[in-house]
Amino acid sequence: MIVALIAACEIGFWVLLAAGLGARYLLKMPRTGLALLLCEPLLEVVLLVATALDLKNGADPNWTHGLAALYIGYTVGHGHRTVKWLDGHAAHRLAGAPPPQRPPRDGMARARHEARIWLGTLVGAVVATVLLQGAIWYVDDPSRVTSLESWRYTAWRAAGIHGLIALSYFVWPRKPSAGEQDTTVSTSKERIQS
Repeated sequence: MIVALIAACEIGFWVLLAAGLGARYLLKMPRTGLALLLCEPLLEVVLLVATALDLKNGADPNWTHGLAALYIGYTVGHGHRTVKWLDGHAAHRLAGAPPPQRPPRDGMARARHEARIWLGTLVGAVVATVLLQGAIWYVDDPSRVTSLESWRYTAWRAAGIHGLIALSYFVWPRKPSAGEQDTTVSTSKERIQS
């Protein structure tokens, strides 16, 4: 049941996102679009309540409960950024707004960008850990919570791997290619001359 609910929440996320952006830009109803977009966190609340009720009704904690906690954590950590990114693209494509700013491609600017994304993963790991620890305390039976404990390690392992990848952008920053350097130099010269 929990796996089906996670799938339904994921599908619901994209349906609400499409409906919200469509109402906002195609139907020219920005308030309705915003209301639909603000309904997205309710999906995570439904998943959280369903998971708690499943545990309350005596279900053995298993991988589905851990996956639900990681899904909620990921949505808290990266959901806003995803919605903002898609909103910028929808505004550009559907409402004639300027194209959204692309992330930096190289140098320390790219490293800082990757570090901000990693912070979302870190927030997701913290949220998942809090939810999993709450479930462990709720079940209150050390023999039944080993799968929940292993999901805590999974959350932090994912955050650690993502952190190492983000750190690599600081240690080995990508240098602009020769064509990109020439464009940057010529653009800087044009600004100085004008």
